[in-house]
Amino acid sequence: MKIIDLRSDTVTKPTDAMRQAMVTAELGDDVYGEDPTVNRLQELAAAMVGKEAAIFVPTGTQGNLLAILAHCQRGEEYIAGQQAHCYRYEGGGAAVFGSVQPQPVEFEADGTLDLDRVAAMLKPDDHHFAVTRLLCLENTQAGKVLPLAYQAEAEEFTRRHNLKLHLDGARIFNAAVSQGVDVADITRHYDSVSFCLSKGLGAPVGSVLAGSHALINRAHRWRKMAGGGMRQAGILAAAGIYALERHVKRLAEDHRRARQLAVGLASIAGLAVDPAAVVTNMVFVGVTPELKGPIIAYLKERGILVGGYGQLRLVTHLDIADPDIPLVLGAFEEAVISCKAGC
Repeated sequence: MKIIDLRSDTVTKPTDAMRQAMVTAELGDDVYGEDPTVNRLQELAAAMVGKEAAIFVPTGTQGNLLAILAHCQRGEEYIAGQQAHCYRYEGGGAAVFGSVQPQPVEFEADGTLDLDRVAAMLKPDDHHFAVTRLLCLENTQAGKVLPLAYQAEAEEFTRRHNLKLHLDGARIFNAAVSQGVDVADITRHYDSVSFCLSKGLGAPVGSVLAGSHALINRAHRWRKMAGGGMRQAGILAAAGIYALERHVKRLAEDHRRARQLAVGLASIAGLAVDPAAVVTNMVFVGVTPELKGPIIAYLKERGILVGGYGQLRLVTHLDIADPDIPLVLGAFEEAVISCKAGC
């Protein structure tokens, strides 16, 4: 039985061509700065997002951690969304490693942070308070794409308040493809940007942090302290290069399939789906609490994996093909009918 895994775009497997690029990668010791494939990836990534330099890291979590620690000193703080990955889902790393305080703010419905609310969280110049140093945005945020005008406004806001601006752009290429713009048109507003190679781009491992030469130099020191030096990492970097050169435009296929799923699921009684809200590769499905567990189990028995906190979340990716969509829709319809009857 074929497994259709919609839990996340992190579950993708390298294509045969990507594996071959990994096998033939030229290698050196990256801790010495001598792995030519890692160096090429870093130069390519920096150029694509319009930054001076970049550093290859094992995970998106480490990329965000290095950014926060490179921007902030002990006793300072960063502001991020209440549900932001860099605040809620990264183990409190900035507080543990760098004594940097997080200040969460609730996201708006469109994935933005209300800048008036952010302004209210800025600490006065008083020794009672941590020093507010950094604002972190997330794009995409739960599949939503931040408006271009908003990001320009956020840049102006941070300049006015003497803050730095970091982008958790784990899926920033999904945002760029969705909006039909070059990724640098988005990332130009930020002092630093991290993005994942191992999600929609389909590489097996790795993320990139990009910014100024000075920031990336500080990030190198933190990467060493966090155990991120990977020696002959060109084997992994080769997959990242392949992904950046060949898998960006194809993200539009994932978005198209996600919209097809959303439209089909919206027609099934008992499921709450807004197809208009699906602009990238994520579909959120509202179900009653008593149906959620049985539906997940029913689908799993038929080789379809879904997840999500609260709502069900379906994520399309490199390993989801057109013929999979009607299979998923049919299984969902059967699952709802069966579980309502007492599966």
